[in-house]
Amino acid sequence: MNLSLTLSALIAQSAQQLDAAHTAGNLSFGHGTTNAADEAAWLVLWKLGLPLDTDVSDEVHNIELPATQVASVQAFIAHRIASRKPAAYLTQEAWLQGVSFYIDERAIVPRSLIAEVLAEGSIDPWLDPNTNRVLDLCTGNGSLGILAALAFPDITVQGLDLSNDALAVAQINIERHGLEARMTLAESDGLAQADGAFDLILCNPPYVNAHSMTELPAEFKAEPALALAGGTDGMDFIRQMLRDAPAHMSEHAVLVLEIGHERDYFEAAFPHLDVVWLSTSAGDDQVLLLTRQAIVEGANKK
Repeated sequence: MNLSLTLSALIAQSAQQLDAAHTAGNLSFGHGTTNAADEAAWLVLWKLGLPLDTDVSDEVHNIELPATQVASVQAFIAHRIASRKPAAYLTQEAWLQGVSFYIDERAIVPRSLIAEVLAEGSIDPWLDPNTNRVLDLCTGNGSLGILAALAFPDITVQGLDLSNDALAVAQINIERHGLEARMTLAESDGLAQADGAFDLILCNPPYVNAHSMTELPAEFKAEPALALAGGTDGMDFIRQMLRDAPAHMSEHAVLVLEIGHERDYFEAAFPHLDVVWLSTSAGDDQVLLLTRQAIVEGANKK
């Protein structure tokens, strides 16, 4: 490899390596980026300590880099490919809707599509004007609860997760965003420790079915299985959650639920639910909204 390169050349070289590994089936994206070019730019700029919005075509940044820096970046890219660790774990940072979050191997890398419906306001027409209590169920690193708190300055948020490790990461992010007074955390198996009734429940649960779990790329298997595996049809957690949810929802509350690519399994498991499907960048069948009334009526139709 070259002993010295310009920044743009180093990013291009790194992208070629990542793309080759991906084409060969030895690397997968999906933890913050979806392609080699974006991931190369992220990793190279991070390793060099440069802002991620650096204009790599600017003359200031296209002098030749010292050979030591080039070698350090090349080793870092090689480690990404060999280790199959998600880039977000290597940098300990991830972004959701332009907001930065700390992340490490104790929690799933934040990427929930629910972040989009929060940012775009597509759930707003469904919310009661007096909405002030939000539950982030399966909070992971706390990102959805934090995004909700940032979107709605008057609300308070409770984040629940079965994993104490994940909650430790979430606490880091709560403090990072100065939300200690508005967001609390608790260890909870499902809704067991939910504190009262909520006006909005956000839930990105473990929903990957058993067959799909066996076929996940190595990068996804590097994440806590607890945050991914949803049983034979992926609906184990969701079944219990929907049974328990009405008792923790105010009269006009809504539940926003992500189910990924499991719509067929969801509809087979819950054929009587009156579901509102929400549009996201991944399509119209991965995030859904349920009113409390719809959950109650669906249960009564069984």
